Amino acid sequence: MTADDGVVMNPILIVPGLGGSGEGHWQTHLEKSFPGATRVQQDDWDRPELGKWVECLTRTAALQRGAILVAHSLGCVVVAHMAARYADLPVAAALLVAPADVDSARHTPPHIRGFGPIPLRPLPFYSIVVASTNDPYITIERARELADAWLADFVDAGRVGHINVESGFGRWAEGEGIVNSLAALAAARSGKFRRAARHAAGAR
Repeated sequence: MTADDGVVMNPILIVPGLGGSGEGHWQTHLEKSFPGATRVQQDDWDRPELGKWVECLTRTAALQRGAILVAHSLGCVVVAHMAARYADLPVAAALLVAPADVDSARHTPPHIRGFGPIPLRPLPFYSIVVASTNDPYITIERARELADAWLADFVDAGRVGHINVESGFGRWAEGEGIVNSLAALAAARSGKFRRAARHAAGAR
């Protein structure tokens, strides 16, 4: 994947939540905005199973080496479970938007409660959590708690609901901007490592 300025970008991997992301969802718009971006394809978006969803994401992430994950809602929880089980996967970074609090009976339906407890260990890749102050599926305090546990940066998006189509989100320019920032950071880190490797090779 190559940006307009010719810089080679890391693969973008879309990780939808419950129900997938329909045609109007910001994840779908974002996927179209980044040439070469792909999305995880679960067998059943409406009847999620933790083990199957994690394994599917794991296989896809392993193929998309150095991917930048762009997850929404339940997809954020799947990313956390994958990272807890497979910390050595070649993931460059993650944007985690409106994580669903599957540990809370008040905020999430029973059929996704099996995705709890949410792993509360540092993620092995740089991450940014974006959350809303009036999300029906998680409180802003809980979202901050998850970000702190994951050692992720946190963005308070204000009163914007679940950051989905129902709350008025189609194409999301701010989200695309964050992904571009993550891509630039990943490219800079990759360049630093390549320069270090060439230096080490020349020293031998």
